[in-house]
This record gives sequence, C-alpha cells and structure tokens, in this order.
Amino acid sequence: MNHSKRHGEILRLLQEEGTITIAALAEKLNVSLETIRRDVKPLTIDGSVLKMHGAISLPSLAGEAPFERRMRENAEAKRAIARRVATTIQDGDSVMLDTGTTTSFLARELIGHRRLTVITNSSDIARTLSTVNGNRVYMAGGELRSDNGAAFGVSAIEFVSRFSVTHAVISVGAINARVGIMDYDLDEAEFARMVLSRGARAIAVTDHTKFGRHGLVKVCDLSDLAELFTDRSPPDEVAAALEDAGVEVTVAGALRDVAA
Repeated sequence: MNHSKRHGEILRLLQEEGTITIAALAEKLNVSLETIRRDVKPLTIDGSVLKMHGAISLPSLAGEAPFERRMRENAEAKRAIARRVATTIQDGDSVMLDTGTTTSFLARELIGHRRLTVITNSSDIARTLSTVNGNRVYMAGGELRSDNGAAFGVSAIEFVSRFSVTHAVISVGAINARVGIMDYDLDEAEFARMVLSRGARAIAVTDHTKFGRHGLVKVCDLSDLAELFTDRSPPDEVAAALEDAGVEVTVAGALRDVAA
C-alpha cells in the first residue's frame, strides 16, 4: 500500500473508530510506527486529523457530546458484539437495556425484530426502537443527562424494578478479575445492577478494552452474570475468573466463522 492509499485508509479507520492510537494504526495497516508517523504528519498539518498524545482523531469529533464520541470508539467491535447478541433475541421477547454505547448498537441491530417489549433509561435506545414493527417501549423517567440523554436516580430505578424481562443487558465500564463488573459513575452502576436483577437472562456486553480495568464503583460480582459477549477472548486472569463464576463467554468474531 502506497503513501496516498494509506492516507485514505487512515481516514476510513478514523470514520469507523473516531479516535485511534498510532500503534493500532501501524498494526492494522501492517507498517512500522515510523511509517505511520510520516503518513500522519501531513494530515495533521492540513487539518484533516487532530493529533493527541499517541493517537489521532477527526476534527469533527471535537464538538460532539461525550456519548457521541464514545459511539465512534471501537465502533466495529461494538457493532459485531451487538450483532451477535441480537441473534439470540427472538421476535416478541422482552428486553431491558441500560445506557451504553454497545447497548445502543444492540438497539440498532434489533430494528429488524418484531413485537419486542423494551425497557430502558436511554432516550437513544427508546427513539431507535419505538414506533416500529409493533414494539412496545417503556422509558424510565427523571431528568435526562445532557451527555447521553439517559435518566438515572431513584425514580428510574424504581420504574424498571416493576418489570421482569427475558433478556437484561448492560454495558460494562470495567471488568476486573478480583472485583467483578465495575463502572465509573455511581448512578450508572446502581441502575445497571437493577437491570441485571430483572432478567431471566443476565447479559453483559463489552469490547476487549474494558478487560483488566479497575472502575470506581462495583456493579456486581461476576457470578451475577449468566453471559458475557465481547469481541476478543479475555486475558487469562479474567478468563479464569469468568469460568470460575460460571459465566458463558461468547466472542463475536465466531459469528463470521459460523456464517462462512
């Protein structure tokens, strides 16, 4: 791949990922770090990309809300995870979803399903799935946050506690082998904990970047999950902890193998 073609590939990857490290670019394009740095330099000079410490992003992302920015991060992996989870949900099922980028991707993958009952605190998910295909959508009330358009707090938790669903799905902020599922926000952690308790099937979705992290607030023990969907196999310590907890792990990439 020559210099100009790599420029096109760099911009394409940024459209998919939003922000990407120099090291990840080099790996994806199968070139050296020095080559990528040379390719990126003219793109930063002409304003096509913004350079940060060890990474680059698109200038258009600067004005986006944090949630919109996170939707672009590892988008391909999150979409693959969402697609795999969607294949396990049937028409007419009931689903509870918390606020998260991967659960928002899941909502988009569920657009083709019919007669779903959906309970969520996310205005993005509610908008995506309401008024189509005979779905019934219930949204938890309360003040909506400006960064992600989601409702939290006592009223939101009390609302979803009234429901019992087939599939309860949460996004993961961090997964730690010793502590369990964690988040960085108390309200989000408390809401996610309630969501998991309302499902016959308790599911967590996360891309591989969350493995081994230590969040601020514990959501639940690993044993409180039935299933975990991700895009890459967990590292050994996390994998062992999940196995000990009896959690079924599904790697989204396996879907392509089955379909092939």
